[in-house]
Amino acid sequence: MPQPFPSSPALQSNLEVAGRLLERFRAHPLGHYINGQAQPGSGEHFTNTTPIDNTPLGVVSAGTALEIDQAALAADAAFPAWRDIAGDARRDLLHRIADAIEARAHDIALIESVDTGQALRFMSKAAVRGAENFRFYADRAMGARDGLSLPAEEHLNFTLRQPIGPVGVITPWNTPFMLSTWKIAPALAAGCTVVHKPAEWSPLTAQLLVEIAHEAGLPPGVLNTVHGIGEVAGKALTEHPLIKAIAFVGVSATGSAIMAQGASTLKCVHFELGGKNPVIVFADADLDRALDAVVFMIYSLNGERCTSSSRLLVQDGIHDEFVERLKARVTKLKVGHPLDPAVEVGPLIHPRHLDKVCGFFERASQGGAHIAVGGTRHPSFNEGNFIVPTLFTGASPDKAIAQQEIFGPVLTTMHFSDEADAITKANGVAYGLAAYLWTKDVGRTVRMTRKLDAGMIWVNSENNRHLPTPFGGMKASGIGRDGGDYRFDFYMETKNVCIALDTHAVPTLGKA
Repeated sequence: MPQPFPSSPALQSNLEVAGRLLERFRAHPLGHYINGQAQPGSGEHFTNTTPIDNTPLGVVSAGTALEIDQAALAADAAFPAWRDIAGDARRDLLHRIADAIEARAHDIALIESVDTGQALRFMSKAAVRGAENFRFYADRAMGARDGLSLPAEEHLNFTLRQPIGPVGVITPWNTPFMLSTWKIAPALAAGCTVVHKPAEWSPLTAQLLVEIAHEAGLPPGVLNTVHGIGEVAGKALTEHPLIKAIAFVGVSATGSAIMAQGASTLKCVHFELGGKNPVIVFADADLDRALDAVVFMIYSLNGERCTSSSRLLVQDGIHDEFVERLKARVTKLKVGHPLDPAVEVGPLIHPRHLDKVCGFFERASQGGAHIAVGGTRHPSFNEGNFIVPTLFTGASPDKAIAQQEIFGPVLTTMHFSDEADAITKANGVAYGLAAYLWTKDVGRTVRMTRKLDAGMIWVNSENNRHLPTPFGGMKASGIGRDGGDYRFDFYMETKNVCIALDTHAVPTLGKA
């Protein structure tokens, strides 16, 4: 039975275009892309479904250690030539890739919305951000190997950077296109070659990215894409001896497994992992702006993003009024077909993830919290992975809903009394990715940001990305930083060269 989605001319138009774009994936199995050519794979496949109604979008080749080995060999063979290409040539090529992404941004957004369930209003921006990522790192390709001059009294020291070699990139199922560009663009700008293993729950736009890159002129073997299950293809990639480093975005438990799998080959790892991020609202804040940011940062992108502000801490004096206003906003969120431009919240990525998120509803009640809004599957859309946007109130900081990453449109609220109480509750989780602070007190801003255990802190703002700045977390939220030249610290080795001025006394041994 078709879903009873309210129809509109815009939705119908998007459905027609998306249907034509998706026909290629329904007609033929989605294979790998290795050494500049499409590869059918070894014969194993898995079905890719849309979270809108869980119907098949097609079948996808399930990569094995064989395909990973072929891709790693191709990346290794292509590395010397790609490493030695002049920086300005890499810059021009990455700009051509960005041009092609922009030209196909609407197609990418439509496919990604159907594949992930993310609302088109956000996916359209994610595709454009993918082009911005390539442009940003294109303009840094010429200076990627630059180092520092570190003179001493009788020696001249200077540093050089060189690409580490073939690298593995494992990307997640939420906003997969943008996050793939966020990892792959700096690797290519640095002079590394790449083997990309996309998430099996949202594989389609990874194929578009690798096709776009080669149509723009990327040499064979520089970017290779192998689809597959994490426990098979992902494991083979993290264990492969030719792969020098692994960049991974996903859950913390998988990050631990990858670290163990790469230990025997001493792989460098960069992890962007989970978050249980606090947003702290003091009584002196601009409460209208804070309310807008609170709603946006948990209910946009279906709550399926690592930087979502999933814990709301509100100061005692304003807590009840602020939460009442919040409840009114949450009940008005528009849930529906992700290709409808008016929709704000779409379906969750997969039935297994739906079950995980719904499992927290009963745990909330058992833990003494109140389900103020939602807490159920959406009654209007039975075939897909839809839930009612949910708000928990009265939560205890030590309960699961306040400690564990739910990764859905679910917000947990708590109150706090003063700065010390806010810091205790904000820091009292295993994660430390992001934090959001709302106050007009400059002194408090300095005190709080010094004490918050978070790799990124936004003050009086939602998540606003400035590409040169570092992006990453503390504790169980990850290792390393994305953004700016920080990314080159991972994809490149830094070496020091020390040249004597021939004026210092060289120690001597063995002279009479």
